[in-house]
Amino acid sequence: MTENDSKSPISKRFRGFLPIVVDLETGGFNCKTDALLEIAAMTVDLDDQGLLQPEECFRYHVTPFEGANIEPASLEITGIDPDHPLRPAVGEKEALQYIFKEVRQKLRQTGCKRAILVAHNAHFDLGFLNEAIARTAIKRSPFHPFSVFDTATLGGIAYGQTVLARMAEAAGIAWDNDSAHSASYDAERTADLFCMIVNSFKPIFDGRVVIPRDEGDKD
Repeated sequence: MTENDSKSPISKRFRGFLPIVVDLETGGFNCKTDALLEIAAMTVDLDDQGLLQPEECFRYHVTPFEGANIEPASLEITGIDPDHPLRPAVGEKEALQYIFKEVRQKLRQTGCKRAILVAHNAHFDLGFLNEAIARTAIKRSPFHPFSVFDTATLGGIAYGQTVLARMAEAAGIAWDNDSAHSASYDAERTADLFCMIVNSFKPIFDGRVVIPRDEGDKD
């Protein structure tokens, strides 16, 4: 068996990149000053029929870094109490190391070369992730530093909706407003939507449908 034969089919689906669905809950919108409060990451893989399916979700409550800003309005939306005595929070570095360990393990299993972040309004999450990586001096991230798959963009194309809850409704996925704005819940629903959108393109990717090209396109 060659090295290519031992790789998962997903290693060829996204040009060697492995999608990892991520959701962060934060203390505001400024990735440089505002706290990271929750992080969840969900793996995906192709099943025996070549359909992308959600797998396992890893979630951590995060202790705000020293001097972090937390906007009360953000806490009203997320329902997070950073000071709750029963909140099982870990430090930023510890949370990232736990997540990165699982991502690297999945990269080894699939033969993919690097993870690519999937999120709703993905550059928001990537900005906070990259700032936390820099703040904690983690030397090597498994994620691509700037490329993403953004489900807000994909949802606008596939369903005509860019709000996560409305996308779920358009796709026929149940949505619980009381559970929303939890990192794990939002990551799970985002993964469901991402997989549905990717799977809708399977006939094209398999070569059974040809996308027409502009006759003037000579590239």
